[in-house]
Amino acid sequence: MSHTHITDELPTIIGAPMRWMLGAMRAITTFSGFLMAFTFGLVVIRRYIFGLDVFAYEEWLLAVSIVGYFTGAVLASERKLHINADILGIIIKDPRLIWWRGFVVLLIELLVTVFVVYACYVSLADDFSFPRLRATPVLRIPFVSWRIAIMVAFTFMSMFSAAYLYVHIRQGLGLSPTPDNSGEIAE
Repeated sequence: MSHTHITDELPTIIGAPMRWMLGAMRAITTFSGFLMAFTFGLVVIRRYIFGLDVFAYEEWLLAVSIVGYFTGAVLASERKLHINADILGIIIKDPRLIWWRGFVVLLIELLVTVFVVYACYVSLADDFSFPRLRATPVLRIPFVSWRIAIMVAFTFMSMFSAAYLYVHIRQGLGLSPTPDNSGEIAE
């Protein structure tokens, strides 16, 4: 079954860079998943079979797992695979009300993700206000590194929320989602 990506429904100048970014997110998510599985397997073998100590793997693996988790969240945003407990989608049958419900849901989603990006920014500003960055105890990995990753991920999630809202509005106006199609009316 073929799946149309939201990036295909955007103007090329916006959709193409977002597609490239998605490729990078897929690679990061895949790499972090394999690295976590390999590391946990290695830890079990080293610690429980050979009785060896595994020095501070939790610290760098935490950073990898946070980045991997949030890149996966961006991929889910692109496919609209986040949990949506909106019962109105089942109850409303009028196409006009369905469109308005979709508009309100997408607008709220965009506002929430933009607020989270702002909250991340405030958190980062607080981190950088200290003379020394707070860091993990052993490897001294700055906490700010994964907070930056979280902010970047929520920024990308906001981009996809905005993209879905843009396409929803264009379709509601009876326009082709992509202005590259010379403004023809959508079927």
